[in-house]
Amino acid sequence: MSACGVLFVHSAQPALCPHIEWAVAGVLGVPVDLLWTPQSAARGTMRSEVMWEGRPGTAAAITSALVGWQRLRFEVTENASAEFEGMRYAYTPDLGVFTAMTSSNGDILVSEDRLRSAMTSAAQGRCVLEDELDRLLGRPWDEELESFRYAGEGAPVRWLHAAV
Repeated sequence: MSACGVLFVHSAQPALCPHIEWAVAGVLGVPVDLLWTPQSAARGTMRSEVMWEGRPGTAAAITSALVGWQRLRFEVTENASAEFEGMRYAYTPDLGVFTAMTSSNGDILVSEDRLRSAMTSAAQGRCVLEDELDRLLGRPWDEELESFRYAGEGAPVRWLHAAV
């Protein structure tokens, strides 16, 4: 089985770029040389995006390798297939990491247990249901990352294939 997806590094300090490449190379098992371009949405930062191919779970491994780094914003996707659901991960320094299963068309899938938990929390007055549903769908991450995504439109994309 193999999986594929995309790593979007929305913004990173230039000094962090080689460390990101080393971390991704450690996950994929092959050298990684990303094409970095200036990120117009955040002066003095760089952006890159790369398509990857590897084992199922590669998106989670890439996320684990990068999460927690300050002043780094990124997203990693893993496309759905006949064997497994897709995944989407987003990270910002202010919000932390967002994780969601995705369908074959990219829609976020929210499990019954997570919906029941949100409804229970709202019924007990611990949250506002609409706000909790927005969080489950990743809206705060989308709002923070949207200007970075827009700034990357038309940027070149490369393919990375993991060592098998």
